[in-house]
Amino acid sequence: MRVLITGGAGFLGSHLTDAFIREGNEVFILDTGSSFKIRHLLDNARFHFVHDTVFNLEMLESLIIKCDLIYHMAAVVGVEHYVADPYAVLNVNINGTQNVLRLAHKHNRKVVFTSTSEVYGRNPKVPWDEDDDRVLGSTRIDRWCYSTSKAAGEHFCHAYRKMGLPVVIVRYFNAYGPRLDRVDVGRVLTIFIGQLLRNEPITVIGDGSQTRCFTYIDDAIRATVAAGLKPEAEGEIINIGTDVETTISELAETMIRVSGAASKIKFVAEESVYGKSYEDIQRRVPRVEKMHRILGVKADTPLEEGVRQTWEWFRAMAQ
Repeated sequence: MRVLITGGAGFLGSHLTDAFIREGNEVFILDTGSSFKIRHLLDNARFHFVHDTVFNLEMLESLIIKCDLIYHMAAVVGVEHYVADPYAVLNVNINGTQNVLRLAHKHNRKVVFTSTSEVYGRNPKVPWDEDDDRVLGSTRIDRWCYSTSKAAGEHFCHAYRKMGLPVVIVRYFNAYGPRLDRVDVGRVLTIFIGQLLRNEPITVIGDGSQTRCFTYIDDAIRATVAAGLKPEAEGEIINIGTDVETTISELAETMIRVSGAASKIKFVAEESVYGKSYEDIQRRVPRVEKMHRILGVKADTPLEEGVRQTWEWFRAMAQ
């Protein structure tokens, strides 16, 4: 089988590429970023890295024609981008997605669209079922542009589904693991890792009581692969994650323990980090029955084990 992964040089995309290559498939990735996370595959005859963008329609169409299955992962992600460049978030995540769906529909290629738990916003009812309401803040708050852009992408998926496109929507809940981000930027784990590597205080925003369900990358990828291969997943929205809640303070304590660093926890005000254009979400918990039932996958890697593997990878990279 030939698989196209847009955004395939990123964290999730690189691991998904590994999974399909291991099973003997041919993989094409389209990405504007660095080859760092997929450098181990560059000499593999079944791997093809196209350094280009989903806005190059001629190139995009040529890849879609070649492939049997498409994973659309290309997106602008990360809190620093939500608040610093909302235009890029909206443009790539909405208009780029339309390009992929339009050409996939033209050539009748199945698409797995990678969405996010952010679409639920700050709905206080947890755990979140795939059909639960979205509760967002004001459009003046840049923090919500990512959620909005991914939800718009989902709406386009549903629209194309009605026109006959086979499509699956998956929503990730705080996937983490080796290759996650550069240290000190992006998600909470890599920010903490940068601080741990320097034995600096770990800066926990607010009082640390906010919770997330941290999903180890191996579990997330098993579910992602199944979403593309199982016919019964077509037309579905499926949460991908664990339903085990962890407070940010607990995460910090776990990472200090695993790393053996001398760091202590330091609580900081949200506004001092992200300014006034950000709002945090207190709890983020998925209902995962559909992932279990339809995809046949359970995210069961213990947090401490996943954090240990993540820490060891980043520590090795820093040496």
